[in-house]
Amino acid sequence: MRTPEFWARRGVLAVALSPLGQATRWFTARRVARGGFTPGVKVICVGNAGVGGAGKTTLVLDLLARLPGCKFALTRGYGGALAGPLLVDEALHSAAQVGDEALLLAQLAPTVVARDRAAGARLALAEGASVIVMDDGLQNPSVAKTLSLLVIDGGYGFGNGFLLPAGPLREPVAQAARRCRAAVLIGRDETGALAALPSGLPVLRAALVTDCSEDLSHRPVIAFAGIARPEKFFRSVRDMGAELVAMHGFADHHVYGSGDAARLLEAATRRGATLVTTAKDYVKLPPTLRAASLMVRVRLEWEDEAALRAILA
Repeated sequence: MRTPEFWARRGVLAVALSPLGQATRWFTARRVARGGFTPGVKVICVGNAGVGGAGKTTLVLDLLARLPGCKFALTRGYGGALAGPLLVDEALHSAAQVGDEALLLAQLAPTVVARDRAAGARLALAEGASVIVMDDGLQNPSVAKTLSLLVIDGGYGFGNGFLLPAGPLREPVAQAARRCRAAVLIGRDETGALAALPSGLPVLRAALVTDCSEDLSHRPVIAFAGIARPEKFFRSVRDMGAELVAMHGFADHHVYGSGDAARLLEAATRRGATLVTTAKDYVKLPPTLRAASLMVRVRLEWEDEAALRAILA
């Protein structure tokens, strides 16, 4: 889905829908109160209070790179048709089967896709996991967590602060934060989101750093992305010094077909531009489009890396 624009502000539609958020609040509170499977190994959950992209997968990749032991990623496999539980095989599985995020995670660590997270955790244990990092799942109680981290996109914050369907929140921010060891703010707090957090919750700050195999400075570029907030990616490409001649935003987890490939390739040829996209999109592009596109990766640069290590320890 595309993130509705009215979720960013408290307009007439959002206010009119806001009473429905009480049902969301009740449902989530009832759900998270349930008990879950305790795997017997460390389980780190990277989640947020709302729906949509906040940088969770980027943080999961960072944690997988730094944690010791036999690390496994556990994800629902959004956008994929297979329910799992299954161990992702990059040579065997496609994004249509397991989702784009699962393919990205599998490049760094063994990754289990499972709509039933408890079944997924059991498979990870059977495969020898000593640490499980959950990509999303803060509102899913089926697996007991050792610690949870609340991810906040500094540019979007908590949107208009309303609960679904009036806003992006699955539950009140304070309620989500109470189950977390720390918050992770990615980027500058442009919306005042930190003010909604409990005063005692530690806040770890990180910046997104972009990287591309080729220099994009002063280069005509067509950027395309199928993520929750494509404009965030477009801004990153512009910040790399590229001359952004066109932008194409698709819905989150968009599946690229031959028609998409033909249109993007034609536009690049006509405008003499280079196609660039996110790592999450790149793993699911048709071969012809992938061959003609550059991938822009992102990583986190921590303001206080020692504070992160202390939380993990």
